[in-house]
Amino acid sequence: MDNTDDTYLRSCLKKFFGFDTFIGNQKAIIRSLLYGKDTFVLMPTGSGKSLCYQLPALISEGTAIVVSPLIALMKNQVDHMCSFVLEEGIASFLNSTLNRAEAQQVKDNVLQGKTKMLYVAPEALANEDNLAFLRKVKISFYAIDEAHCISEWGHDFRPEYRKIRSSVNLLGSAPIIALTATATPKVQHDIQRNLDMLHAAVFRSSFNRPNLFYEVRPKVDAAKEIVRYAKQREGQSGIVYCLTRKEVESLSELLCLNGVRSLPYHAGLSPATRSTNQDKFLMEEADVMVATIAFGMGIDKPDVRFVIHYDMPKSLEGYYQETGRAGRDGHEGRCIAFYSPKDMHRLEKLTCTKASATEQEISRQLLAEVSAYAESTLCRRKLLLSYFGEDYNEEKCDNCDNCTNPSSAVEGQEYVRLLLSTVCAVRESVRDDHVVSIIRGEATVHVRASNHHELDVFGQGQDKDKRFWSSVVKQSLLHKLAKKDVEPYGQLQLTEKGRAFLAQPHSISLASSRDFSHCTGDDEISGGGGKWHSGGYDRELFTMLKNVLVSESRRCKLKPFVMFQDTSLQDMAILYPTTIEELQSCHGVGAGKAQKFGKPFVELVAKYVKERGIERSQDMVVKSAPHKSANKVFIIHSIDRKIDMEDIASAKKLRLDDVLLEIEAIVSSGTKLNIDYYIERQVEEDKLADMLEYFATEAQSDSVQEALAALGSSYTETEVRLARIKFLSENGN
Repeated sequence: MDNTDDTYLRSCLKKFFGFDTFIGNQKAIIRSLLYGKDTFVLMPTGSGKSLCYQLPALISEGTAIVVSPLIALMKNQVDHMCSFVLEEGIASFLNSTLNRAEAQQVKDNVLQGKTKMLYVAPEALANEDNLAFLRKVKISFYAIDEAHCISEWGHDFRPEYRKIRSSVNLLGSAPIIALTATATPKVQHDIQRNLDMLHAAVFRSSFNRPNLFYEVRPKVDAAKEIVRYAKQREGQSGIVYCLTRKEVESLSELLCLNGVRSLPYHAGLSPATRSTNQDKFLMEEADVMVATIAFGMGIDKPDVRFVIHYDMPKSLEGYYQETGRAGRDGHEGRCIAFYSPKDMHRLEKLTCTKASATEQEISRQLLAEVSAYAESTLCRRKLLLSYFGEDYNEEKCDNCDNCTNPSSAVEGQEYVRLLLSTVCAVRESVRDDHVVSIIRGEATVHVRASNHHELDVFGQGQDKDKRFWSSVVKQSLLHKLAKKDVEPYGQLQLTEKGRAFLAQPHSISLASSRDFSHCTGDDEISGGGGKWHSGGYDRELFTMLKNVLVSESRRCKLKPFVMFQDTSLQDMAILYPTTIEELQSCHGVGAGKAQKFGKPFVELVAKYVKERGIERSQDMVVKSAPHKSANKVFIIHSIDRKIDMEDIASAKKLRLDDVLLEIEAIVSSGTKLNIDYYIERQVEEDKLADMLEYFATEAQSDSVQEALAALGSSYTETEVRLARIKFLSENGN
């Protein structure tokens, strides 16, 4: 029977996989491959991409060579395939995890015709011994999985992937099917050109995942928010992505400390540990996997209910790929990303440290797209789909934070006209950041080298900041007034619609951008970090706590701010701590302060909760992991040994200001430090007495700026900070 016949294909689908019908483009893709055509498949995560090469492999003569980037992914795919088909060895992998006898058994199965799918890494495909073996094999076709790894513009670029075509040429001709869940038009072109399949049949499925809710939050107390979010969804599966191994370990530990079944996953763990943790997550022995991007490629868990990015990824492709692991069963999936511009600068430094000039430029452009997405107030679904070359024609999706909480809009006719005029003035030959520099009147090296500072449009939009003009660029792209050229990538060009707009400008509404300048990015995963800014607090309880603070401060003959600051009381009015241990979860409340001053506060909260029948969810109380800052331990020990602050700073390669910040944090949380030995050498005795007197009698808060205003110009900020440290340590700790 013709293996492309519809009836035959449906019967094979039922026989091998138990499905009655194909979904989306699956049948057309399979028939294209069976007809012997090179085939390019762009299909979002969870849409049945693997079946597009698995079914043809099962019904074709010979063995399909499946190129896959990760050992864990190969194992997952082979295990998955063997669960459908009873024949032993129907799918196998050939990689470094096999010993000599196991590798020989795999080869024997292939030569005997038992194996229909052989998974190999691109490095293994180029190996001389493997090439010699594969020349003996009848190859039905080559499947290049995760094909975006070929492109330098892709989010998981693997140089070995660019050598696949050379290996295929050495092995002999057979159809190629390249598959990926994420590819911009630029990446798609790069993949097809590298694999020499520019004339391939192309199948692009929609990138729209209507069941996913997209949200970007300011990165302030992100660790606390993640813990609370996970606790409120006990029993639900989720993935949290972090940039570094240290963050993965710390956040997973914090989640476990708060009763969330969590496991870490990163490249620093042994292969056995990674495999065990992955299996536990898949078998629901753990609810939350905290991971670097080493986790997730090809993970087939349909009921992941949330994907959280503690750190933003390096590209929108990476973001889409990772968020795509939520809601693969078609039910609700929430995708939350924590964003800070400072984090993006850190990411740029990390990615550009050892890269070539070209790689650095690519990285900067990809990161700029991520920042533009995060800071935009436009529909996130519309932004994502536009990035991948797909139109979303609805005005809004009502399933992202920007649609459910829309921002104000402004009339944008003049702004768009200026942007498009500038693009024309530079003859559509430069990227968007260059255009923005011209509009804002920034005579950068590139602007001056091109003499673009002499253009009439130079500086005409200097009254608006860079973020505003970047938003105008993004919205002009969405309105199809401009486009970015694929080759070379990034050059802004006008569309016919844009030229018509310039000829006859008309009213156009533009959304404003979000301001993330308050985000430091310095979140404290231990739970003892920056001020609590999340949501509202119980204002009635806050007022009552404030009254207790005033009363207790009079009883103890201390200034209120010496005991607890307003941010600590606000946290109490959010968390409702009823024990001394829970009180330590609040900002600025260490064990010492909780023990010394906490009793009347937790008693008030307990009474308040009981009288008002408040269902105090333990989900809202985040326990803090012991702070493990090596700097803080070093500083405390150094102060005990009376070492100068400058020497402490030098030993840790810190500024003196950084050391003082650490000391202030230590003292504020309730630890007593004696820095008299240092103050005696730095501050005149009478000035110190005046400052201590100010904090004891006049001060209404511990503000350094208020102290400087009251004390006069003869006092320096450093002197005031040292005096405040001494005062708080002696009186409050």
